[in-house]
Amino acid sequence: VQLQASGGGLVEAGGSLSLSCVVSGFSAGFYTLGWFRQAPGKGREAVSCIANSDGRTYYGDSVKGRFVISRDDFKKTVFLQMNNLKPEDAAVYYCAVGGAEWIVAGAPKCSDGDMAYWGKGTQVTVSS
Repeated sequence: VQLQASGGGLVEAGGSLSLSCVVSGFSAGFYTLGWFRQAPGKGREAVSCIANSDGRTYYGDSVKGRFVISRDDFKKTVFLQMNNLKPEDAAVYYCAVGGAEWIVAGAPKCSDGDMAYWGKGTQVTVSS
């Protein structure tokens, strides 16, 4: 299984970036795709997840209303559109896939402990 993330870079505060992650070699009936991030000196944070079966989504409180997760089943790609970026969004962003769907309060559970495979990460830098 391989996950290849791309799209990171440097952007000014208030700007936008779009991340994408191609998943190959993975097959399951129900699974969750997710984006996580880790800033220097901080723990890994769940940004957003999407349930592959029906597209239900989860967003972390810090990104709600600004980020949008989506997927292209044919291309086996998950996207993260990041708008109105803030300096605190700067981090290495990782895509991941977990071989199950756990729905909690109508949204997929988005926990790094439930993810089975990870991409190498892409750096997002936001200048103030």
